[in-house]
Amino acid sequence: MRSKSLLFGSIVLAASLAALPPGTVPPAAAGGTGGAPRSGAADHEGCTVIGVGRGATVDGSVITSHTDCCSECRIQVVPARTYPRGARAPVHWGMVYFGAGDDRRPLPPGDFGKVIGDIAQVERTYAYFHTGYSQMNEKQVAIGESTCSQRAELDVPFVAGLTRQIMTVEQAQVFALERCATARDAVRLIGELVATYGFLPSCGGSEALCIADPRELWEMEICSVGPDWTPGSGKPGAIWAARRIPDDHVVVIANYFRIREIDPKDPETLASPNYLTEAVSRGWYDPKSGRPFVWQEAYAPPIREGNLSRMWLITGLLAPTLKAWPRRALADAAGPGTLYAQDFEGAAFYPFSFKPEKKISVRDVIAFQRSAFEGTIYDMTQDPAWMVPGAGGKTAKSPLASPFISPDLERVLRIRHHRTIATEGYGMVAQLRSWLPDAVGGIYWFYVDNPFVSPYVPIYAGVTDVSPLYKTYDYFAFSESSARWAVDFVEKLMLLRWQAAVRDLADARDPVEGGFFTDQAGVDADAVARLKKSPAEAARYLTELTVGRMEKLVRLYRDLRLKLLTKYSGDGV
Repeated sequence: MRSKSLLFGSIVLAASLAALPPGTVPPAAAGGTGGAPRSGAADHEGCTVIGVGRGATVDGSVITSHTDCCSECRIQVVPARTYPRGARAPVHWGMVYFGAGDDRRPLPPGDFGKVIGDIAQVERTYAYFHTGYSQMNEKQVAIGESTCSQRAELDVPFVAGLTRQIMTVEQAQVFALERCATARDAVRLIGELVATYGFLPSCGGSEALCIADPRELWEMEICSVGPDWTPGSGKPGAIWAARRIPDDHVVVIANYFRIREIDPKDPETLASPNYLTEAVSRGWYDPKSGRPFVWQEAYAPPIREGNLSRMWLITGLLAPTLKAWPRRALADAAGPGTLYAQDFEGAAFYPFSFKPEKKISVRDVIAFQRSAFEGTIYDMTQDPAWMVPGAGGKTAKSPLASPFISPDLERVLRIRHHRTIATEGYGMVAQLRSWLPDAVGGIYWFYVDNPFVSPYVPIYAGVTDVSPLYKTYDYFAFSESSARWAVDFVEKLMLLRWQAAVRDLADARDPVEGGFFTDQAGVDADAVARLKKSPAEAARYLTELTVGRMEKLVRLYRDLRLKLLTKYSGDGV
């Protein structure tokens, strides 16, 4: 989803041009696109996932995460429900982008989009947190999602009333969160749903999921099978494979498949019955070749720079001595393998998962989600277009230099676009802890808009509601009653003088956010004590705490925007 950079855009544009020497034409980055529009499938590929097994975390929790670029960032706590035998569950189209209407207006709470089919309902469902891609339930099952690319022959365009496949990944995630108490069961159910009802890509490609519970972490990849599939054909309506992540490993999904070889006899591997035959029948793998079947090569197109850059940063920092990583730091010696002249290492260069060289915390994952590739060749604030005359005749970085400028300003300044780890939307880090009751053990660290700017608020699995500020958002209409608009307003004001405003942001946000981590052990203990006496009392305590924290953060950002506007919109800018 694109940034809403019209607000104050003219101010930033004028200031950016004024910062250049008189008569200068902004230089284009060698090999760059001059800020070409980013559209099509690439717009949807903004989801980076980091999953961490319990043996690789500092506290023994399992972590999965998600950075998402869709507009449906509102949180709804969908309660557990019971249904009569024989009930049917509707299947929806339009969860991710506010619904199926042409105007993409937000749907009212409880409306999850156009109904395109139904499946058998279960008698009891679990409570879960609903967003565009729903992410955690009351049993500490959590899912991170990353849209990937697949071969064009497998694509399934959606045409209302004609498309026979009906199961999107976001709808399958909802069913899994409603019905499953373990990650392994969620993998099996999602596989069954997409195979039985046909996998329907909602973002134009395949999908990868990082599915976790307090003890296990799984990575699952799903392809569609093309538009000709019919429910009565007897053939699976999807191709999928999944592998369990070793307890002491990390997996990184950057909008590209991670699975390579598949051993169907391995109890830690699951796959659809057609995982190999589809590739053979379509001529994508020859069993007589003597070469092993490689899932990633059979079903995914060639990897791109935007996928590799994220794999390189996260894997290289967490396992620096695992292998000789490409040299892409700005401090590396100049040569043929430096700025904008890199040879791509290819998807096979990176392992499916790896053992990190230090234990990882929730805050470490948050730091990666906020990364703008500082100090590397992918750091957009280091582009030559931002360099202006400084003191003593030296060159200095413009105070306006930001990695989050609009595509229009990229074109004006001829800055080559490099994506950050996350783009604008919403996201989370799910912390799942086996030694605590589910209501307390699962924490959903949630942000809205841009994680570089947004605070993360902890939401316990046992809450029954969230603040209305986090349930309100309309992309087309600013509202003081929306947490996402509060964060977005601050980000756009930061563009007035980004380099200095980043420090103002940290001064305001970090003490409050840090306090949530400092207070976590005490909140856990208090909630567990209340839970032993009364589950209702514990739920009330956690809900009131969460709502209060959310409201505090929005007040903080309202105050911060006044400070930024006063400080950076005067004559000194």
